Amino acid sequence: MSEINAADTLPEILSFSLLGLNGPILQAVDEAGYETPTPIQQEMIPLVLAGRDVVGQAQTGTGKTAAFALPLLCRLAATGGKKSSPEILVLAPTRELAIQVAESFAEYGRYLANFQVLAIFGGQEYGIQLKRLQEGPRVVVGTPGRVMDHIRRGTLKTDGIHSLVLDEADEMLKMGFIDDVEWVLGQLPNRRQTALFSATMPQSIRAIAAKYLVNPEQVTIRSKTVSAPTINQRYLITGGFAAKIEALQRLLEVESFEGMLVFVRTKLQTVEIAEQLATAGYSVAPLNGDIPQSQRLRTVEQLKAGKVDIVVATDVAARGLDVERISHVVNFDVPFDTEAYIHRIGRTGRAGRTGSAILFVGRREQSMLKAIERATRQKITAMPLPGITEINQLRRERFKEKISTALQADTSLYRQLLGEFLRDNPVPAEEVAAALAFIAQGNSPLLLPEEQERPRAESFADGHREQQRPSGRHLREAPARRTAGMALQLPPEEGMERFRIELGREHQVKPGNIVGAIANEAEINSRYIGRISIYDNYSTVDLPHGMPEETLRLLQRVRIGSRTLRLQKVSEALASPPSAVPVGITRSAKTARAGKFPPRTGPSRKSAPGRNDG
Repeated sequence: MSEINAADTLPEILSFSLLGLNGPILQAVDEAGYETPTPIQQEMIPLVLAGRDVVGQAQTGTGKTAAFALPLLCRLAATGGKKSSPEILVLAPTRELAIQVAESFAEYGRYLANFQVLAIFGGQEYGIQLKRLQEGPRVVVGTPGRVMDHIRRGTLKTDGIHSLVLDEADEMLKMGFIDDVEWVLGQLPNRRQTALFSATMPQSIRAIAAKYLVNPEQVTIRSKTVSAPTINQRYLITGGFAAKIEALQRLLEVESFEGMLVFVRTKLQTVEIAEQLATAGYSVAPLNGDIPQSQRLRTVEQLKAGKVDIVVATDVAARGLDVERISHVVNFDVPFDTEAYIHRIGRTGRAGRTGSAILFVGRREQSMLKAIERATRQKITAMPLPGITEINQLRRERFKEKISTALQADTSLYRQLLGEFLRDNPVPAEEVAAALAFIAQGNSPLLLPEEQERPRAESFADGHREQQRPSGRHLREAPARRTAGMALQLPPEEGMERFRIELGREHQVKPGNIVGAIANEAEINSRYIGRISIYDNYSTVDLPHGMPEETLRLLQRVRIGSRTLRLQKVSEALASPPSAVPVGITRSAKTARAGKFPPRTGPSRKSAPGRNDG
């Protein structure tokens, strides 16, 4: 097995169009806004296109999904029309990763004729998967156990599978799936190409590669592990695009910054986010590879001169950017690899100054957060989402500052006009001042609508079980007729079902107690235990949909301490009388819509003169 160290062989910049990808795939890549392949993509794509067996050693978040999906789709496209059985099989250790990989295949293969991809995993009803398998997906992504079930049932035909991908092989080893993986490998008689990806290369993984791969090329991505100690690194748990926009707007309200870089993955997002921030009253500009070089240079000069305070950029467009007044770097999108993260945050905290780096992390991206912490050897601190009350207080202060500043100017003309108005209209001076403030503010309200704060539920987040993070969101009081006293919550995620247990805060129950009881007694892997919310005298937990009745009966009798869970579906619990008004909220509340915030008022949130922390 020959080995390539990508860090030693890569040119500085390479276009996807130079890697040999065909037209439909390049069109999908271009529309996704990706500009430059990551190191593992640069090395892997030509090898997979050539039909080689490959081993990729790279951390989570290096862009490895595209490294195998793009070239395999090109080879798939060359095989012709619709097939009766799958041609590509991807094994992934978890449900979340299987869904994520399947979504990537769907996005990259959108312009291929007769193309379907299917994710199959435990916890989802067989009926749904059987129907989709009968429709003839050309790519199947699944967890080992469920793939084995379908092969044994004869519902997943393997004679047409020519390409196999083992994704995060070391994780499958840790979870005890290696025997299952080897069993699946033995059921693919016409397999001609295998790709194996792993963050580490223990001996058992090397043994599988030696046994099942034919003269494979190994590509190793080695990332830098240094970040400046002068940078205060924080992360914020967020949802989708709209939730990120709201989070960014809230941060801009409360963070004192000079200049800010907001990093996104795609060119389209640079423009979209810049337009939304400009509408909210910020001095902002996009920076991406499609913008003419002359305009990009002008944007950088405006950032240096203080004429632009925020630049929304892609990684490529921001290469070599060195602006002293950048005090904050916001990773709106998690970068593809840890090295990209280090490069991004290195734009602040220079020349002895301190800086701030904030990372937006989605639920499925928390493994990348861990990878970044390992690479930088620094702990990234969780931060709460700024609340409405905090933002409104700052807006009040800025409004008063504007008045104080205006009093220093020459207002003689306005005093004369107001004197004339007051002589003709016997109105208290405060009312006139309030009317003038109303005129100045325009149609946008000065303050955000105050929503009643409710105590936050203790929460359980996959991947960081030891931490309990407040969501920072605010929920409106539900109407008095709220059904059966249940708290307002997000619905369960796809493939999950919500259950109620009769233990809550007054019983000193913690998320870890619930996870341990369910995982140990029902033998359910903790990865498949979803959102947990704890209230005064009950809690809710999301579990895989379609669990066997015997498992549910077992869980009803499981104990935490001296008390039984008495688990039942929420749909059944709603028919029971309410037992108490809940005091908690779920760990991820309703995603706010973009554009919720009116334009900010007052001066830009810049640092006070003389500050050296940006």
